[in-house]
Amino acid sequence: MIDLDQALGIHPQMVQFRLDRASVLSSNIANVDTPNYKAVDVSFDAIMSGIGTGKTWQIDSQMLYRIPVQRTRDGNTVELEAEQARFAKNVMDYHQSLAFLQSKINGLKTAIKGQ
Repeated sequence: MIDLDQALGIHPQMVQFRLDRASVLSSNIANVDTPNYKAVDVSFDAIMSGIGTGKTWQIDSQMLYRIPVQRTRDGNTVELEAEQARFAKNVMDYHQSLAFLQSKINGLKTAIKGQ
């Protein structure tokens, strides 16, 4: 029997993390003109834990306030160009995570078919 958590590794959690981060970054961008809005980001630590007989991956994420390079008069800490660059990089990382996950799934399909 195949343990999907072990077979897929951290890739499903990384896809979800990238989706969550996209939501946070898009919220920052949407609030670029909101006075006193504090830009946030999500960081993560990948943790391998032993559950049962196999090892599984978990993502421990935490919200962090971003420190701006240049302060604004209205107290908003969103730097639009930097947020857009982070969002674009996150999109690329998301597609890469999806590609890794697809590769793992294709490998499992091949193994199940016995090819």
